[in-house]
Amino acid sequence: MRGWLLLVMLLSAAPSWAAHAYAQFGDVKYPSGFTNFSYVNPQAPKGGEIRMVPPTRPTNFDKFNPFTLKGTAPYGIGSLMIESLLTGNSEEPTTAYGLLADDVDVAADKQSATFRLNPKARFHDGSPVQAADVVHSFRMLMSKEAAPQFKTIYAEVKDVVAVDERTVRFDFASPNPELPLVVGGMAVFSRAWGRGKPFDQITTEVPIGSGPYKIANPRMGRDITYTRDPAYWGADLPVRKGQFNFDRVTFKIYLDETSKFEGLKAGEYDFMREFTSRNWARQYTGKQFTSGELVKRAFENKNPGDFQGYVFNVRKDKFKDIRVRQAIGLAMDFEWLNKQLFYGLYKRVEGYYPNSEFHAEGLPKPEELALLEPLRGQLRPEVFGPAVVSPSTAPPGSLRENLRKARGLLAEAGWTYRDGALRNAKNEPFTIEFLNDQPSLIRVATPFQTALQKLGIQMSFRTVDFSLSQQRMDSFDFEMTSLRLQGSTAPGGELLELFGSKAASTNGSSNIWGIADPAVDALLQKVVASKTRPELVTAMRALDRVLSHGYYSVPHYYGDAFLIGYRPAPFVLPPTIPPYYQADIWAMSTWWASPANK
Repeated sequence: MRGWLLLVMLLSAAPSWAAHAYAQFGDVKYPSGFTNFSYVNPQAPKGGEIRMVPPTRPTNFDKFNPFTLKGTAPYGIGSLMIESLLTGNSEEPTTAYGLLADDVDVAADKQSATFRLNPKARFHDGSPVQAADVVHSFRMLMSKEAAPQFKTIYAEVKDVVAVDERTVRFDFASPNPELPLVVGGMAVFSRAWGRGKPFDQITTEVPIGSGPYKIANPRMGRDITYTRDPAYWGADLPVRKGQFNFDRVTFKIYLDETSKFEGLKAGEYDFMREFTSRNWARQYTGKQFTSGELVKRAFENKNPGDFQGYVFNVRKDKFKDIRVRQAIGLAMDFEWLNKQLFYGLYKRVEGYYPNSEFHAEGLPKPEELALLEPLRGQLRPEVFGPAVVSPSTAPPGSLRENLRKARGLLAEAGWTYRDGALRNAKNEPFTIEFLNDQPSLIRVATPFQTALQKLGIQMSFRTVDFSLSQQRMDSFDFEMTSLRLQGSTAPGGELLELFGSKAASTNGSSNIWGIADPAVDALLQKVVASKTRPELVTAMRALDRVLSHGYYSVPHYYGDAFLIGYRPAPFVLPPTIPPYYQADIWAMSTWWASPANK
C-alpha cells in the first residue's frame, strides 16, 4: 500500500492560474496547447512487449484491490490501469497537468478546487468517467474498509461534491496550497467496481479503471500481463503522447533472488533493477554481458537519495530514552560495510533527505531559526547546534572509539554491564528482536549485531516471510526492523502519514517509529502550508534537523544511480533521460520496441 504514497508525492504541488495545469509555486513549464513532454518521443511506434520483475520485496499477489490494508496487489496496477484527475511528469516536482480533468479552478481563498472532467474520459467498460465516480472513489478511500493512510493523506479535505455530471469540487479545511494537487492525484475508479460489496471484500474483481492497460488474463499468484487498450481514451492527450508504447507489459514472479537472476540470463524477461551491490559486482558478468546480449548500466538521475536505515519502535520502553537510541546508532560501521561488502558503491545516509536540498547541514540558518525558535521549549538544546552527522569509523575515528561513547550514553540512561549482559536497574538484560523479511540482509546486519554484543546487547533476528512481517508491522508488533523510503522531490501531505502524531497510533500507518512529537507536528504543518519553493526547503530542513536529533533511526546507505540489467535488442530508449524518474516506470512508459522485435 505504501507504494500509493508515491503517486501522491509525485503530484504534491499547488497554486497556478493556468486552467490546464496547477503548480504549487506557480512554475508551469508547458503552456496550454502543448503537444507532449520533452523527454518522450511523440512518434514512438506502438507494439511489442517488455517483461520485467517487480522492484519490490513482495513480488507475488493475492488480491487485485490496491487500496485495502490486507494482502498484496500486483505491481503496476496503479500506474497502468488507474488514473487521476491530474498527472505529474518527470521534470517538474511540484506541477501537474490535466488527465481525467481538462480544467482545474482553485478558489481565490484557496478553500476549494473544482475540476471539470474531460468529456472523452472513459473507463475500461466503456462508461464515461463522471463526477459521481470521483465522489465514490473518495468516499471509499476514506472509509474504514480502506487502508488507514488515506485518512491521513486526505485529512484536510472537508467534503467532495458532484456539482454536475462532469464537475466535481473538493472543499478544504484550510487554505493549504498543496491540497489541490493532493486531491488531483487521487486514484479514480468506477463506482460499478464491486458494486454492492464492502470495499475490503473487493479482492478478486479487477478494478474498473481508465488507464492505458487492462489485465490480459487475471489469475491470482501468477505472472501478470497488462495489455494495452487499443481503445484507450487518452492516447492523444499531451500528457500521454509518446508514452505507454508496448502492447504488453509483463511482470514475472520469482520466489527467490537466485532464480530471478537466472531468469534474466535465460531470456525469461528483459529488465531488472538490482538493489544488492554484491550481486551487481559479481553476477553481472560473463559472455552475455561481454557480447552485449545483456547490458549492465547505472542510470544517473537527480532524484533525492532514498532514506534507508534500521528503525526503532519508540513505543517500546527500552527505546524511549534518546541516549539509548543514540548509543545503538554508534554500533553501525558503514565504512567497513561499504569497503568489505558493498564494493564502495554506496554513500552514507545523512538525515532523512540525503542528496537533496531538504537535508539540514551545519548550524540552522536564520530562516530555519524563525521556525524553530517558537518551538524552543519543546526541543532539545542540541537542535539549535550543528546538524547531526552519521557516526564514522574513518581515521582518526574507529568503531572502538564509537563503542566507548556508546557505553557512556547507556550508563547515563541507566544501563550498565554486569553478570554477562547490559542490564537496567531492575537487572533486566537488554535484548533486541530484529524483525526481518529479507534473508539477504542478515550478512549486512551481522556486523552490527556483533558490535552490539560488545556493548552487552543481545540482538536476535526474527526472519519471517513478507506477509507475516507486514501483519506485524501494521500492528506495530516489532522492536527494530529495516526501512527504505523513496526520496521525494516534492514532499508534502504524505509526511503526516510518516511522522505525524495521529498516524503513530493508527494501525497500518507508515509511522512505524511511533514518533509523536508536537514540535514535529508543527513543522509538518509548515511543510504542507508552504507557498513558495524556498519556504518548502526551509521547513523541510528544519524538520530534517529535528527528526535527526531524535535518533529514531540508524542511517544506512544509498546509491545515486539506478543499477539496471536489461536486454537491449528488443528496445529503443528515448534520447533524453529526465531528471526525476523511477527506473521501471520510465522504462515501461517511455521506451518502445524496435521494429524488428514487434
